Amino acid sequence: MLPLILLPIFFGDTASVVVAGIVVIIMFKLILRFIRETRMQSINSSIATQSEAAPMSYSMSNHTKIEIEPIERFINNILKEKPVRFTPQNILDFTQNYAMKLGSGGYGVVYKGQFPNGIQVAVKVLNKTSGEKAEEQFMAEVGIMSRTYHINLVKLYGFCFDKSVKALVYEYMEKGSLDKYLYSQAQALEWEKLHVIATGTAKGIRYLHEECEQKIVHYDIKPANVLLTAELFPKAADFGLACLCDRKVSHGTPTGVRGTPGFAAPEMWTSVLPNKNEKCDVYSFGMLLFEILGRRKNLDFKQDNESREWFPQWVWNKFEQGEMESIISLCGVESKDRAKAERMCQVALWCIQYQPDARPSMTGVVRMLEGEQEIVPPVNPFYYISSTEADSKMVSTTDSSSSFNVKDNCETYSQSG
Repeated sequence: MLPLILLPIFFGDTASVVVAGIVVIIMFKLILRFIRETRMQSINSSIATQSEAAPMSYSMSNHTKIEIEPIERFINNILKEKPVRFTPQNILDFTQNYAMKLGSGGYGVVYKGQFPNGIQVAVKVLNKTSGEKAEEQFMAEVGIMSRTYHINLVKLYGFCFDKSVKALVYEYMEKGSLDKYLYSQAQALEWEKLHVIATGTAKGIRYLHEECEQKIVHYDIKPANVLLTAELFPKAADFGLACLCDRKVSHGTPTGVRGTPGFAAPEMWTSVLPNKNEKCDVYSFGMLLFEILGRRKNLDFKQDNESREWFPQWVWNKFEQGEMESIISLCGVESKDRAKAERMCQVALWCIQYQPDARPSMTGVVRMLEGEQEIVPPVNPFYYISSTEADSKMVSTTDSSSSFNVKDNCETYSQSG
């Protein structure tokens, strides 16, 4: 192609102008085509690079995409939430050769430990002579806690199940168990904080009963099994006696007697009441509420007044006589907390009703403690309540299909211990 400057030499003026115009148009089109091809190569190169670094996606419609990498990350995060199986050497490293002992019991010893990333943990090491029953509780705890996740339940990070070492690794709870704050004047907590602890614990139990895929019954609710964070946030712990229950079955079938005397429901100790379901936890929680309310053990022979030795009975007697002020005064509750204390007192009396069906659900317990549900005055929990009586009192829970009733005409029931 000849340069434009030479065209006039070979052609006339008119012809040269026409030819020059055609050449300019052709060259302009060629330039545009070159720019488009260069841009497409750049885009394709960018897509190829991004496909290596970014998530691959499949278009299912104009509005729906499945991104593979985020799904993989999500699945991995779920797996990370499950308890990890550690080796005996891991346990040795976490505890720095079992350097700091936190406590001990019939099951074994609890040590303070730390992960390599600095997270503090509590390591419960079973005694080598614990026997078959302890191993069953060990496996029950791993199996059940791997199914749960709630802010009011202690997290199980992992476990070690080896011939030489059997251990459970939990999140570390800086303030220890609730019982040492209830029975010690030196570490006494403000009553308002105790109410928060009671409500939080109730929410954890509600989760076990009503929000898990399979209902879980703890069977050992007591102050020693409520652990506290540095901010005194409560978390239920120790699921060694817990059972998974089918939601379609109204009663559980745990083998043997479960729970702690003084907290275990009466149906755990007698064949007269066959249903050993989640209402056992409600009863135990009621006994826990009494100890929170009084900041003392329910059974205390050191009381200067014999009538106050069995605290729940004394509370009922005063409540029945309309002497709520005596209860509030003895418990050292300030006037600003009076309404919450009265609610807690009545909820506790409902929770320890002899008949399991007379006890509220944990949803009802939470709502009553938080003042979201009116509380019908409780009836005597120390009567044997006949299921054949016609008259009843009803207290509704959040579920309109769920309620509990107590018969007004009752036969005398004498509680043992």
